[in-house]
Amino acid sequence: MNDTTVKKVSSRHSPTGSMGQQYLASGKHVAMRLWNETASDTEDKTEHRRDYETVGFVIEGEAELHIEGQTVLLQPGDSWLVPAGARHRYQVKSRFKAVEATSPPAHAHGRDE
Repeated sequence: MNDTTVKKVSSRHSPTGSMGQQYLASGKHVAMRLWNETASDTEDKTEHRRDYETVGFVIEGEAELHIEGQTVLLQPGDSWLVPAGARHRYQVKSRFKAVEATSPPAHAHGRDE
């Protein structure tokens, strides 16, 4: 029998992670999260690697993605990919709102720590 589980997550009631991310719907192989940050939220963020793949989409604002020696400007309408294991960090330039999907789910098994 196929899994017919349906989930709906209201962002007004979804949990928030330690980095300010808001966890949205998630399944066994992919999860979504919402970022809503200002420039001061990312002043001290250091470069890191994650064991999951991330794709994102910018809703509003600007940020720089520093990844493996490259800098990519992210603006409304842009989407991006951070491969699993890539060294990266984000620097928010103005109020920044974006949705990301992670695979496997970032919040599972302490992957976001």
